[in-house]
Amino acid sequence: MRSRPTLLVAGAIALALSATACGASADADAKKPSAAASAASAEAAGGMDALVAAAKAEGQLNVIALPRNWANYGASIDKFKAKYGIKVVEANPEGSSQDEITAVKQLKGQDRAPDVLDIGGAFAIQAAKDGLLAPYKVATWADIPDGQKESDGKYVQDYGGLISIGYDAAKVSPAPTSFADLTKPEYKGKVALNGDPNKAGAAFAGVQAASLAAGGSLDDIAPGIEFFGKLKKSGNFLPVAASPATIQSGQTPIVIDWDYTNLSAANELKGKVDWKIALPSDSKYATYYNQAINANAPHPAAARLWQEWLFSDEGQNLFLQGSARPVRLDAMTKAGTIDKTAAAALPKVEGTVEFPTQEQVDKAKTTLTQNWAKSVG
Repeated sequence: MRSRPTLLVAGAIALALSATACGASADADAKKPSAAASAASAEAAGGMDALVAAAKAEGQLNVIALPRNWANYGASIDKFKAKYGIKVVEANPEGSSQDEITAVKQLKGQDRAPDVLDIGGAFAIQAAKDGLLAPYKVATWADIPDGQKESDGKYVQDYGGLISIGYDAAKVSPAPTSFADLTKPEYKGKVALNGDPNKAGAAFAGVQAASLAAGGSLDDIAPGIEFFGKLKKSGNFLPVAASPATIQSGQTPIVIDWDYTNLSAANELKGKVDWKIALPSDSKYATYYNQAINANAPHPAAARLWQEWLFSDEGQNLFLQGSARPVRLDAMTKAGTIDKTAAAALPKVEGTVEFPTQEQVDKAKTTLTQNWAKSVG
């Protein structure tokens, strides 16, 4: 704020996959019907071997809005390319969830349209309602809690974290440890989100987390909007989309963002910026991002293979190595397949963590859309 019943498979489906993929150019593939485009599981595509073969024949995967320093996506992309020999086109890495949805709509039918999406909950719900997402259930579907996946696999939570406060210890004193601290005059012109909360899932989550600290609830985001309105009025809030670049330049000394994003910034800027992270004492807000497949993906087999990769043990551990909490964390811990060192390095959480439901996120997004500009601009 970011799928597996089995089906009987006919040998003709696997043959169709192979024939279509091997005999077409990239542009033709984007326009021709593909067996993978309707496959709701790897088994429905002829099995994993057939899916891999079809994805390799397509030869390309289009991803969007995946910063390489976000949740270890750089390593995930590079290892996927090395494992399957598939080219990955990375579009608009600093884009928002809304940018992803816009690209799906505007590039429909084009070979450069996004194949897959990584979006916040409210955006995933709306995209599914609009018929933009394809149902797909990965092989590890049973490991994903029911509350963290849409029943048909149109969107599935894959990794998440807690909202944190990152700050430049050399420029910010005293260290902020709560949302209440951020209202103090010594933080004037220093507090930023990672973008517009109407467009960026992490910024939206920052407002929801602020609401919890300001007396609101998961059902009432209004106090969070009012909180940022007051920060703007006092001059503490910076309407700047924070990034490692703005942190390094000193433009955004305090950033409200996911813990794994702030931790990634600390690692990236080590030796340049003394970036510290605090989980706010007055708000423990956590949520997960959703993986989804464009219903009109130009490379439908590669899109489905990417899902299988992200939800595999290796893919989930790569998220964990980026300080994000993979959705299969509990199941992999029980199975002994989790990266124990990476799991032990996660920020320690004290107090009760609150997880919003998709319905609460959807409701909050409506309230935010109606009131953010009036309160904050």
